[in-house]
Amino acid sequence: MKLENSTIIITGASSGIGKATAHKLAENGAKVVLMARSEDELNDLKKEIEKNGGVALVVSGDVTKMEDFENVVTKTKEKFGTVNGLINNAGLMPLSFVEKLKTDEWDKMVDVNIKGVLNGVAAVLPELKANKGGNIINISSMAAHRYFPGGAVYCATKAAVKMFSEGLRQELAPKYGINITSIEPGAVATNLTSTITDDDIKEMMKEMFEMETLEAEDIANAIYYALTQPDRVNINDVYLVPSEQK
Repeated sequence: MKLENSTIIITGASSGIGKATAHKLAENGAKVVLMARSEDELNDLKKEIEKNGGVALVVSGDVTKMEDFENVVTKTKEKFGTVNGLINNAGLMPLSFVEKLKTDEWDKMVDVNIKGVLNGVAAVLPELKANKGGNIINISSMAAHRYFPGGAVYCATKAAVKMFSEGLRQELAPKYGINITSIEPGAVATNLTSTITDDDIKEMMKEMFEMETLEAEDIANAIYYALTQPDRVNINDVYLVPSEQK
């Protein structure tokens, strides 16, 4: 993809990886569409991007609601004429041990981490097919490869994203020229752990984050790499972890 003048929707854009990615892509000429539930934070990000000469559109919405995603696509087409790519970044990680039966948190992870990705693909796919190309990048995790204590449901959701991405690639890349990438980071310094309510897990997380973790900008650079390859190149997976993480 040529980033200059391309239009890319980013979910979970208000903070962390989504925010860093919005800056990275806008700095390199992409028109970024910022989606999250917090409109105030999105508007602040839009101002930052525009101050640096970039172009951004704010359309607040909840990825778990198909109608919200469809509204984002509609507003994007009204403003920029088309959609060239989607970064499915929104995610939750309220880790807990299964025996504590925090089923409400399980449901939220399934809704955001899996259904949110499905909704995004369903919303943008007709436009990408009409364009005969584009990119979909799904943020999975190192957790898709291996379980860690308290991560049974979270790991399962991220494994689903990884496998769904491979299915998309096989179905869409050869037929429509739509390239699909699964980004799979290890520990990243974001607010993702802020949703954890299990006190036992909180203590474990303190130990993990004593090491030097990845920064959100590292993931944004991986996304930029995947997006800027020639159309003939599909970067299937990017698996990156902190140098200190075992």
